[in-house]
Amino acid sequence: MSRNPLDVLQQVFGYDAFRGNQQAIIEHVVAGGDALVLMPTGGGKSLCYQIPALVRPGTGVVISPLIALMQDQVDALLELGVKAAFLNSSQDWQSAREVEREFLNGELDLLYVAPERLLTERCMNLLSRGRISVFAIDEAHCVSQWGHDFRKEYLGLSVLAEQWPDVPRIALTATATTATRQEIAQRLQLESAAHFVASFDRPNITYRIVEKNEVRKQLLSFIQAEHKGDCGIVYCLSRTRVEETAEFLCRNGIEALPYHAGLTQEIRASNQARFLREDGLVMVATIAFGMGIDKPDVRFVAHIDLPKAVEGYYQETGRAGRDGLPATAWMAYGLQDVVQQRRMIDSSNGDDMFRRRQGSQLDAMLGLCETVSCRRQRLLAYFDQEIEPCGNCDTCLSPPESWDGTVAAQKILSAVYRLWKERGQRYGAAHLIDILRGKLTERVQQSEHQSLSVFGIGQDLSENAWRGVLRQLLAQGILMVDQEGYGTLALTEASRSVLKGEHKLMMRRESEKARSRSRTSGTGKKPVLEDLPPKAQARFEALRAWRAEVARSHGVPAYVVFHDATLREIAVIHPETLEDLRHISGVGVRKLEAYGDDILECLEAVA
Repeated sequence: MSRNPLDVLQQVFGYDAFRGNQQAIIEHVVAGGDALVLMPTGGGKSLCYQIPALVRPGTGVVISPLIALMQDQVDALLELGVKAAFLNSSQDWQSAREVEREFLNGELDLLYVAPERLLTERCMNLLSRGRISVFAIDEAHCVSQWGHDFRKEYLGLSVLAEQWPDVPRIALTATATTATRQEIAQRLQLESAAHFVASFDRPNITYRIVEKNEVRKQLLSFIQAEHKGDCGIVYCLSRTRVEETAEFLCRNGIEALPYHAGLTQEIRASNQARFLREDGLVMVATIAFGMGIDKPDVRFVAHIDLPKAVEGYYQETGRAGRDGLPATAWMAYGLQDVVQQRRMIDSSNGDDMFRRRQGSQLDAMLGLCETVSCRRQRLLAYFDQEIEPCGNCDTCLSPPESWDGTVAAQKILSAVYRLWKERGQRYGAAHLIDILRGKLTERVQQSEHQSLSVFGIGQDLSENAWRGVLRQLLAQGILMVDQEGYGTLALTEASRSVLKGEHKLMMRRESEKARSRSRTSGTGKKPVLEDLPPKAQARFEALRAWRAEVARSHGVPAYVVFHDATLREIAVIHPETLEDLRHISGVGVRKLEAYGDDILECLEAVA
């Protein structure tokens, strides 16, 4: 095999040129340097260690926490003609012994190992007896307690620097703030490593956040209007919500599968395998699902509960549109999300530092939800990157209105104050809104709150408008969730200046255009097909059907054979010879030999 990285890229992976800073990273590692790489999901991180492993003598050892996905990662490499294998607890001892023999004989280009397995005495002894070209630590944010998916097993990986000081190490992750990046470097002894930080921007993803109102119906409307028949992921905070949402979607004609830690390992593995191998499935999941998912044709990621942190949210939305084609990141967010998240932080068992960290992460998430400026600008600013307004998020496409909410805020803060001052009582959002709007509910009458001076002073705003005011006051820390109550509301230090009129509050209100878009849930366009000419569409569908048959016979996901993006290019260009086909992005030497004639026959049959 060629020892030139560009030759390997072209011959093995079928790409003409490197993207972004891939070439600089690869050349640095091939020369023996350590690297810490931050690159967005779908940005081509895996090539940054796979190519050095193929260029340098020895076997590249990839440490990954994703036992359930190692088989697919290895299958994808085998399809390319790369000699790859894995060692993990899913194997019987005979299979593991065979992999160990291949490693010791220098027959493997890449070996995938879980961190728990790597740190065993047997595995450390095995690695010490073979020749290692590079260590790749994937999902490196798992080592950081500042990150969003901390795994204690990663803490032992500093041993690599101590035992193999001459083997280059590359740590990779899709999202990390400056604090997370510093902790990764410190814990993995990569302080002197070169840092490569790519742009986190994923311009093909449209970001939308809508006000929550019967969220399952909103989700269904969104999928039916914009992504019917598409593959997608729906994230929920609780296992119960996962089950209920998956059942709801299935009852309404959307094929959906649940995934959470409460399901048996067999069910989780089966559902994940179906999601990876079948077209058009929707996975409804907790955050237990998704890290390392390499499926390129996920057309949408939806959140029906507020994520806890921007890092986690960005990692999750990054699973959409890995093929570079248009995709949607959709979230429904409401007052109860803020109340619930604040209460969870305040009642957690962590120390003060933990609660402060969680609080600051939630504040950043709420700031993203409530911003009146470009969402992508706000999102990337969290990772210390600046861009111009993107033109591809809801606030750019349908700019929200700003309004002076100072008087409205004073009314609701006065209601909270008077309930506590005069009655020694605290209540939740719904009751406060009833008081302000002058509603004589049974609860209002029982508590005689119609006698309060604030009763009925908020009839100028609708119930939804008041919920928006409350949500933004909670988001800005002007109101708080009472730590000792059950979602009841209390004043904060910041309330005083608002009540005194010393602080003007500008609030966000969706434009009528945005509300209309939220109700109709978009255009219903199918970006994968609709921008193809009719003849190219027919060729694309024929190629997808051919690919599905090949994938089934090989027992691998369809994208392992070819990505949609490659099939689209073939369908548009319509190559007539193997030489023509060789120049298509994603068609390497091995795949040209294996599938070239079949592809040309498929195209000829359509013509």
